[in-house]
Formats: sequence, structure tokens, C-alpha cells
Amino acid sequence: MTQQTDSPASLSSLLDRAGLDRDAVRGEMTRGLDGADDGELFLEYRQSEGLMFDNGRLKQATYDTAQGFGLRAVKGDAVGYAHASDMSMPALARAADAVRAVRGGYSGNFAAAPAHSNARLYGDDNPLDGEAFESKVKLLAEIDAYVRDKDPRVRQVSVSLGATWQVVEIFRPDGESYRDIRPLVRINVSVVVGSGDRQETGSHGYGGREAYARFIETKAWRDAADGALRQALVNLESVPAPAGEMDVVLGPGWPGVMLHEAVGHGLEGDFNRKQTSAFAGLLGQQVAAKGVTVVDDGTIAARRGSLSIDDEGTPTSRTVLIEDGILVGYMQDRQNARLMNMKPTGNGRRESYAHMPMPRMTNTYMPAGPHDPAAIIASVKNGIYAVNFGGGQVDITSGKYVFQCTEAYRIENGKIGAPVKGAMLIGNGPTDLHRITMVGNDLELDAGIGTCGKNGQGVPVGVGQPTLRMDRITVGGTGA
Repeated sequence: MTQQTDSPASLSSLLDRAGLDRDAVRGEMTRGLDGADDGELFLEYRQSEGLMFDNGRLKQATYDTAQGFGLRAVKGDAVGYAHASDMSMPALARAADAVRAVRGGYSGNFAAAPAHSNARLYGDDNPLDGEAFESKVKLLAEIDAYVRDKDPRVRQVSVSLGATWQVVEIFRPDGESYRDIRPLVRINVSVVVGSGDRQETGSHGYGGREAYARFIETKAWRDAADGALRQALVNLESVPAPAGEMDVVLGPGWPGVMLHEAVGHGLEGDFNRKQTSAFAGLLGQQVAAKGVTVVDDGTIAARRGSLSIDDEGTPTSRTVLIEDGILVGYMQDRQNARLMNMKPTGNGRRESYAHMPMPRMTNTYMPAGPHDPAAIIASVKNGIYAVNFGGGQVDITSGKYVFQCTEAYRIENGKIGAPVKGAMLIGNGPTDLHRITMVGNDLELDAGIGTCGKNGQGVPVGVGQPTLRMDRITVGGTGA
């Protein structure tokens, strides 16, 4: 049985495109994976483009087509992996020779194949085919001109547009095969404004798993441009952030990236199997304040982090990780799930055919709670309201994190005050989960811009949360 997920009739199997005989390919796979616990042949074809408009002119335009395969053999916690861009039988034979080394004379039962699914979470349109190159350049120039005309303090505008169209096929020596076609688009606007010698920046991006049509509508790009300019002008009026321990309110949507980094990575299966996560061994225990729930959901239609199937062929799922403060699950690929005697959750992801799959997040968020966002802000006497985040650092083992706020405000006597610059949130993810005292009723998912890095691999992800109040968080700043 072959799963055909979002496959247009015009695109033949990747094996057929490469002129490879299915029986011969299956034979080499069987030879390479004989005696292993698990494994697969992952085939990929990818088209990608990127355009950058900066300082009033087109600075960069790239287009790339790539294809290749990765062959993986798994035995216990050992993995043999070989990949090549050469889609040929000699290359596959060399890969089979390489991955056989992981067997070590072992002979056993090959793991059962993933269940099939008819899920269709995104269309099969290729965004690279939808709009002419000239019209894309014209759009970028129009966005640039729109921002510059809005305010005389604008000094620089950068607009980028990118898309990929990825076709993957996953073959197993037991005869099962899986197929998925994945569009992805992202648009980003960055603005630099200045007054005298002072300059500040703002940015806004958006995207998802569909073609360009919805994203290049006038309202969509104007909203993004207005958002970037608004943030830059707010920062131009900002004062130095205060330092010390205080209550912090996190805004809805993109601030969920802190949840993703400080908590989400610690709930991936490999870190917990290896006992290197701060959450290792805590299943069934209270790890967060009551009322706090955390979910990873790869099944939300057209979202940046969503997948109809993961990169091992397992259908994605809605996986509850923390429920009402109790740790109830981990995100799993096939290997770590088997070694931990758990079920795969559809979180086996890889950047490309040149990378091995591992447990990765899809769309990770905190569901809404009972509190009105205005009441949350009104409850804070002295604190910080963090609306947007930039970069951050997290130590998975200890849970310690540092995050930079790119848009934040003082809260004084329950009212939002002056914008602040240079605010850094410093804390410990597992500890600070217990410091969440109010969860808003305004859940938002991010606009579709996230990319997650792990072990040198980057994959598209989504984040989200409602407005949150966290008590006694350390804020780094230079103000009083």
C-alpha cells in the first residue's frame, strides 16, 4: 500500500524520475538494513527561491534545485546513515555497504511500519510557479516605497521573500511507502528608523504552507509593513530597561518562542532517554503551576510547523506534553519511542536528505486560560510587558535561559508605561513554569516565521501562547 499525500498527477515518483527500478532499489535497501531494528530510504526533491530587496534595490535573488537520498539503518541506540545527491544504483549500493556496519552481526525483527493516513494539511501548489519573477520584484519594491512614504524617520527598509516546494518519499524494505508534497512561503519586512544619532529597528514576518496568493494580497503585506514600522518607532522612544527581579507579562503569539526554547526542547524524547533533560524521569509529576498545559500539534492546517506525515512516515498528531501542570508525554521519533517503550508521536524530523531524523517540535503552544489580558496587566504593580523576542540561549540539561526582548514596556501600578530597550529575561524553564500565575484567554499562534535549530539542523516550526503572567523573573537591563 502506498500513501499518496498531496501528489499532483504531473509529478511522477522520485524513483521514476531518477530512472531507478523499484525492485532493484528494494533489494539494496533490504541488503543494507538486514538484521537492523528499523530504517528507511528517504528520497527528496526540493525547489527553493529567495529574493532580498534592500536599500531601494534588489540585492539578492537565488534559485536552487536539489535532490538526493538518505539511507538509515537503526540498531538499538546506534545509527548507520549514508546520503548522496547522486540518485543512482551504484550510489545506493555504496550507501547500503556503509549502513550495514551498524548491524554488528545482529539478527532480529524489523520494526512495524507507521500507520498510513489520508491527512491533507496543505495544498500541493508549487509557490515557485504561481507568480512571475518580475511581479515578485515589483511587490518588494512596492513594500519598500510604502514604508518609506509612511514616516520621514525611515532610514532603511529590507524586504525578503522566500519559498520552497519539497517532495519527499519514504520507502521501507517491508514494502510500505509514504509520500508528501510540502509548500512553504515566508515574507519578512525590517525597518530602521532614526532621529539624530539614534537608530532603532523593527521587523515583522509571516508565512505558512501554501502558495503565495494569500500572502501577497495588499492587506497582508501592508499589515506586516505597518507592524515593522510601528515596532521601530516604539523602540525609538524607548528608555533603558530596569534591572532586578520583577513580575513579567508575556504577550500572546510569538513570545511563545520562549516556551519553545526553555521548555519544548527539554520535552523531546532523545534528551529524556539520555537523561540529559531537566524533565527526565518526571512523567506523572507536577512540573508546572496548575492551569498550565503545553501541546505540540503538527496537524493544524497550513501552519509553518505542520506536516501531514513526519520524515519517517508517521502521521503527525496533537501531543499533550504538560496537562494542568502534570508532565504527561514527550515528543518522539521512532527510535527513541522504541527504546523508551512508548509510541511515536510523528515528531521525527530532518532538515533534508543529508540529515538523520530526530525528535523535533512542530507547532508548540500553551492553550488559552481563563483570564482577561487587561486584568493580567492590571494585576502587576511593577514589572515588564514583553511583546516580542529576538535571540535567546537555553541549556537543555539545566533549563537555564536568557532571552532578549525586541519590544517591551514598563508596567507601573497596573498600567502599560514607557517602552524599554535592552531588556533581557533570565531564568530557568522548569522552575519558571511554577511561576506562571495567570493564563490569558487570548491564545495566538505566531505569524509563521519560526525556524528551530538542533544539532546543526534547521526545520520550520510554529509557536504560540496566550498572555501570561510570570512572577519574580530576573530582568537584565541598564536602567534604574
